[in-house]
Amino acid sequence: MAITDKIYLKNHRQLASQLDTNLPKGAFKGATLDLLFQGEGLEKLDDASQQRVLDFTQDFLDCDCQDNPYCGCAERKFMRYLLELRADGLGPEAIVDVMTDDYMLYAYPGDVLSFLDDSVRTLEAIESLASVEGSGEAERQAARRKQELSG
Repeated sequence: MAITDKIYLKNHRQLASQLDTNLPKGAFKGATLDLLFQGEGLEKLDDASQQRVLDFTQDFLDCDCQDNPYCGCAERKFMRYLLELRADGLGPEAIVDVMTDDYMLYAYPGDVLSFLDDSVRTLEAIESLASVEGSGEAERQAARRKQELSG
């Protein structure tokens, strides 16, 4: 299960009430992405919520893919965002705090930790494969990224 399946809307019930619609708790669920991508009714949100929703939409749903928002770009961008927060030295709890402040999203710190651990393991595999293949540059890049995440 991808980390984006474990990212939830903070104040889910409040947002659903303001929008006067059923809204899944998952930030990357189809109905949530539909609502955000189409932008219908977002003017009903209070100013703070509206700004965070707009920030999320601009930061993660902005792509030129024909299948947007179902192209996977939003999920990849969000995973990159999490990895960048970790590379900046934040731990799982701090990452959750930042994503809540930035976008009104939350996750369980243990889920974030598992995602980061899986990312490090993937980089270790890339590093090993690059070594076997004799691709020194790929091996160095994977080692550098692994170091950034291992912190």
